[in-house]
Amino acid sequence: MSAMLSHSNRVRLATAIAFAAFVVAARAQEKPVAVAARDDEPHPWVVYGEHIYSAAGRVLDKGMVAVNNGKIAAVSVSRDEALPKDTLKAFAVTPGLIDASVRIDSGLSSVEQSHEVSPQARVADTLDPFSIEWDRQVRSGVTTVLVTAPDYDVIGGLGVVLKTGGKPSIAARTLKSDAVLRGAMGSQPSEGNHPAFGRPTDFYSRRPTTRMGVEWEWRKAFYDAAASEHDPARAFPGSDRLLAVLKGDLTLSIQAWATQDIRTAVFLKEEIERELGGHPRMFIDAAAEAWKEPQLLVRSKTAVVLPPFSMSGRTNEGAFMAWNVAELLREQGVLIALSSHGAAGIESRLAMQAAYAMRGGLVPSAKEIQDGVPEIEYALEAVTINPARLLGVESRVGTLEVGKDADLVLWNGPPLEPASRVIGVVLDGVLKVDPRAQQ
Repeated sequence: MSAMLSHSNRVRLATAIAFAAFVVAARAQEKPVAVAARDDEPHPWVVYGEHIYSAAGRVLDKGMVAVNNGKIAAVSVSRDEALPKDTLKAFAVTPGLIDASVRIDSGLSSVEQSHEVSPQARVADTLDPFSIEWDRQVRSGVTTVLVTAPDYDVIGGLGVVLKTGGKPSIAARTLKSDAVLRGAMGSQPSEGNHPAFGRPTDFYSRRPTTRMGVEWEWRKAFYDAAASEHDPARAFPGSDRLLAVLKGDLTLSIQAWATQDIRTAVFLKEEIERELGGHPRMFIDAAAEAWKEPQLLVRSKTAVVLPPFSMSGRTNEGAFMAWNVAELLREQGVLIALSSHGAAGIESRLAMQAAYAMRGGLVPSAKEIQDGVPEIEYALEAVTINPARLLGVESRVGTLEVGKDADLVLWNGPPLEPASRVIGVVLDGVLKVDPRAQQ
């Protein structure tokens, strides 16, 4: 029977079965179930927290956030007894978390496999809005994500910034379309390719087959795009997107795990600035070994998105990620964001990555804490306002400020602590996880 169902129908069926099993199990335990609200229309809410962390340099004790028409209407101190009866209450409230490398896609269906350089491809056209992975992100407090194609092409195409919940449509959830041009350095883009000895046997008989070949494809793409600006006859699909990167109108996101690949990405940026007169804005994703040569990032004004921490320290491409990498880069002035890479396990969720980073030293100094900077400030910024700035959506999300989208996370304890739990989520003014059902 499963062979007769389409991929999307199988996902919907699996989601329905999992949801039914969850509800039955919860009823058997006679506990209320906190599930995403069916009503996707925003409602007025008053959210009270013993501590309100705005991620904008402001912390309120015994504070209140008022929500109206899907936006934050007020952030202020408020007495508990003066609040409405239906107020949502929690120990702490933070902005919705933002993952700049969520890696939820449709696998190879999200990759343009016929070409290694596909800057015109849009991953948004391949995503399944009914995937259970979105709900998992919401329940862990992640409300905004960047989605890009899997890195099997040298240049995989255009990524999209989405809300993790809302109406069942990718278009309706889109916060910023064509947010980044995505590509990769290293061995992954050349995996599966092979030289053609004689007649090619398939379309994987092609370049690149090595790291050097991957770099060559990158350079050729930008030089060809620059030539097409002066000679329209040399234009090719997606050359306008590459030109937008050269002009600084479109952010470039490059996956590079190991030191050698981080170097290559930085040198590419500097070369197209020097030789092509470009002004690219770039961040490196999965930069596990960025701690080895942080001066390259400082010199090139390149930001990074760090991958999930590994207990062994070893990540993809054989790269080693130190526990203190986030703090080391922050001290150097590098803009950092943390990512879970879409992992579903509790130990890998985005909030836990922030906790690991704090364990590695991503905390204010003793003097800063004495001056009123909360201990979680830098780690919170790395999963809220920093990724918002990387993606160019800081005017909408990333902090608790009047006028921004009403994306809030409610905690039963100090945020980002391993023992604390997300008990409530408001997304665009819609109550997706109800804290009252968990009391």
